[in-house]
Amino acid sequence: MEDLNVSFTFPTGAAKANEETELTIQITDKDGKTVNKYDINHEKLLHLIIVNHDLSFFNHIHPEFKGDGTFTVNTSFPAGGEYKVFADFIPTGGANSTLSEWVKVEGKESKHAAITPEGKLVKEVGGKEIELALSDTKPNEEVTLTFNIRDAKTKKGIDNLQPYLGAVGHVVILSKDANQYLHVHPIDEKATGPDAKFATSFPQSGTYKLWGQFQHNGEVFTVPFVVDVR
Repeated sequence: MEDLNVSFTFPTGAAKANEETELTIQITDKDGKTVNKYDINHEKLLHLIIVNHDLSFFNHIHPEFKGDGTFTVNTSFPAGGEYKVFADFIPTGGANSTLSEWVKVEGKESKHAAITPEGKLVKEVGGKEIELALSDTKPNEEVTLTFNIRDAKTKKGIDNLQPYLGAVGHVVILSKDANQYLHVHPIDEKATGPDAKFATSFPQSGTYKLWGQFQHNGEVFTVPFVVDVR
């Protein structure tokens, strides 16, 4: 199933910052007919990723299928400006597809933050310390991303991660300009930590931001990193 199209629409034409709104996603084929059959992909029919212009905002949500090629979800945006929305899905009988477009949100824009590669790939989120190691940072090479997840205080590895969407974790990678999108699944889906490994390949040189998402004690946590690929 090639040449699929997507539309992202809001009830009033544009969303307003900090107001919950319904986002409607409609997927059609090259003839304009709605696409109505989808394969379940990591427990969901459609993964929706939303980022803002400088990638400082990230949201991964799951719209509900309403039939007639249409999915809907309630969401909100933290500030005005441009947001890129990605619909990630598998049409039955077709390949994994990602369709995206920029949408405008009304309201005061936040300041643009620089997207700068980080020298030290260690972050603390919700009492956990997460360290990222990359086996390689060259484009078009197979790269293993290893997230080591430990208790921030004791530094003891966390070995009882819970499945999130049917796997130890999920990783979304975007190029700095948000033109390149990679949704990466783990090498061993049944891993429980402290290490979670993912295999991918960066399509070209440049700066990329990636978000790892994991679940522990019933809470999903998201950890962002910025890396340089040369």
